[in-house]
Amino acid sequence: MALLATVGLAEFANHAPYQLSGGMQQRANLGRALIHEPDLLLLDEPFAALDAFTREELWGVLRDLWQVRGCTVILVTHDLREAVFLADTVHVVSQRPGRIVQSRRVGLPRPRTLETTFEPAFVDIVHGLRDAISQVRAT
Repeated sequence: MALLATVGLAEFANHAPYQLSGGMQQRANLGRALIHEPDLLLLDEPFAALDAFTREELWGVLRDLWQVRGCTVILVTHDLREAVFLADTVHVVSQRPGRIVQSRRVGLPRPRTLETTFEPAFVDIVHGLRDAISQVRAT
């Protein structure tokens, strides 16, 4: 029950999966992934199918879970804001064959908030990554 509260689903404990919204289903997926307290959590586009507000809310849930659990998280995403918000290091990967073409350390203090995403340092990192991706695509 504590894990359900951590992911914000305590009041929905007796609901069937089909009774949950997309955001709640993603919360349940996070809970399932964390129930065995892994040392490594692999996430592939976990928030891609969600609306912008729910996605940003779940960034905060993942941020908070990571801070409490302390496991290593590898997150694959196409959302540069999401990557910079959640990561310590962002790796830009090329198309086939996949290889790291740039690594960028995110030196922003934690915990990051949604307000952080509007700060010039955050925006500069996102734009720098976008420029790196544009350069790779141009070659």
